[in-house]
Amino acid sequence: MKAIIQCEYGTTAALSYADIPEPVAGPGQVLVRVRAAGLDPSVWHLMTGLPLIGRLALGVRRPRVPVRGWDLAGVVAAVGPGVTEFAPGDEVYGGADGAFAEFACTAAEKLLRKPANLSVEQAAALPISGMTALRGLRSVGRIAAGQRVLIIGAGGGVGHLAVQLAVHDGAHVTGVCSAAKRDFVAALGTERVIDYTSEKLTGVYDLVLDMAGNRPLSQLRELLTPTGTVVLGGGENGGRWFGGTERSMGAMLLSPLVKQRLCGLLSLPNPADLAAVGELAAAGAMVPRIDRTFALADAAAAIDYLTGSHPAGKVVLTVS
Repeated sequence: MKAIIQCEYGTTAALSYADIPEPVAGPGQVLVRVRAAGLDPSVWHLMTGLPLIGRLALGVRRPRVPVRGWDLAGVVAAVGPGVTEFAPGDEVYGGADGAFAEFACTAAEKLLRKPANLSVEQAAALPISGMTALRGLRSVGRIAAGQRVLIIGAGGGVGHLAVQLAVHDGAHVTGVCSAAKRDFVAALGTERVIDYTSEKLTGVYDLVLDMAGNRPLSQLRELLTPTGTVVLGGGENGGRWFGGTERSMGAMLLSPLVKQRLCGLLSLPNPADLAAVGELAAAGAMVPRIDRTFALADAAAAIDYLTGSHPAGKVVLTVS
């Protein structure tokens, strides 16, 4: 089968479109014929091996899993022993190590049946970004109906899903984005859009979700009510060792000393969050918008586009 593989950390030049053996479903696993695979910043982090602290889990000298990609949507090709919830032919989506391939094996608990209202591309775009938005707003942010919520990076892969979720949960949402994404973010249901390239961030908010990752914590605290909450995601502008997590660590150390809640966002995939995201998607409350699709063979170009062009919504690979 064809797959996007990587034997050493590096730029997109380290990626290869190659033939590798088709995986076989073991006990509790499902073999998926991949139709689409989603991209998010974690793909770039694994490709480059940055921040360096992440290599302790992903592979010290080279990626432990050579095939790139996490999110997928497709059709069940086979099931391993013990799997009863899926059968060949089922349309599914979810997570798998090595999603940038024609076939991928994953644990049955990491998959859901694809909602009928989502295209295969939308389903592939949803898992990681959807779970991150869910955790940032509900689990960490403790969003409540009627709150004033500011979402920084509202036009991005996580941000545009967070806007939809906040609106669904009854919040008064202000989105921060570039001028090019103003109409895109407004159409998601925001009550106000701030163009960060020409406007100062203003207002007072109960909850700030920062998915852009480059504003000082002191500036974000000025936007909060005396007992408001800031949730720090993103962090793409940090150093080689910790990748911006220093800001989150500093916030968590300061939080017990002040009345405001200052929280870092660490979102690890889990079946409960995936199920919640699936219910929201099926109800139309969290539906990915696709900025652009690329063929599997063009994965390198897709990653360069994701990291360099600030897409509105999600970028997806399609697999024939």
